[in-house]
Amino acid sequence: MPEGCAMEAERGCLGTARLEMLEKRMDEVQDRNGRSHQEIFGRLNALERQGSVRDAQYQAIMEKLDKLVAWQEAQREKPVRRWENLADKAVWAVCAAVIAYMLAGLGL
Repeated sequence: MPEGCAMEAERGCLGTARLEMLEKRMDEVQDRNGRSHQEIFGRLNALERQGSVRDAQYQAIMEKLDKLVAWQEAQREKPVRRWENLADKAVWAVCAAVIAYMLAGLGL
């Protein structure tokens, strides 16, 4: 019998029984903590994957937005170019009419 062990008639040494009970509880706690840690790491991995997917989606949205902005700016410039082209053609038409009038006045 170990030294300092209080004996109980039917069960033997009380310290050994308590030690076995504590070891069993410690194993249960470690198992529970292991499952909890596994679940936490699984969730963290899922969040990282979701973050990667979200980053890819954000990048695609930004690329489409850049294309949309460029298209919109091109559309804004079209009417301006039309008026510039129209004004340019009108100036050439007036110049051609003046030259034709002058040539007609000279008899050519």
